[in-house]
Amino acid sequence: MARLSPFKIALIFMVVFANLVCCNNGRRVGDPLETELSGFSVPLEHSFELDDVAKFESRGSLLLKTGREPSVSLTQNQLSEEDRAKLKEVAAVDGLYRIRVPRVFLQADRQTEWQMEGHLTAFVRACAMVESHLSDVITLHSDVSGYLIGVSIVTLPGACRGTEVEDEVDLEVFNTTLSIIAPVNAPGPETALFLERMEQESEKKGKNTQEQKSFFAKYVRACGL
Repeated sequence: MARLSPFKIALIFMVVFANLVCCNNGRRVGDPLETELSGFSVPLEHSFELDDVAKFESRGSLLLKTGREPSVSLTQNQLSEEDRAKLKEVAAVDGLYRIRVPRVFLQADRQTEWQMEGHLTAFVRACAMVESHLSDVITLHSDVSGYLIGVSIVTLPGACRGTEVEDEVDLEVFNTTLSIIAPVNAPGPETALFLERMEQESEKKGKNTQEQKSFFAKYVRACGL
């Protein structure tokens, strides 16, 4: 069997090493794969009732990706024929369409770690949902520590104009834009620079005072006072 020269061995090592680096996808050696793919699912529920008493049912589920910059995706159910008819009835009496999500901590690494602490609820007029053809924008709001603290929903368009809508064509599939908003930390005050400027101004004022006193003393001596 022919022996490989040191040059060929070095070249093969470089190629193998380059492939390993390119396929590493930013993970360090020893990091678990699930860290990159971590996330958990929570229910998205909705309610629209003629008696205006909320009875929440499943609309879909939110997949929350954790980390420094949380993200969210959505899977949704279609409205049944019965639900489409009920939504139009609620819209006709100017009722409300409600949604709710659990209040959870976005930094939980696995689904078993998140704990629900009540629900966050938002609503729009049911007629707006009907006339928008189920086109809505849902926004989740979190605090600086990563807890969900609010949810909002608006429709596109948002006004109720009495437009007729066909059940089978326009009220079956949700068309939702979903986002999550976290607060941005404001830049902190430059305390050290501020104190340095204060000291410089204080020293400058002290120097000016001494100069004024020296000038006044010279003036008194010159005048024989």
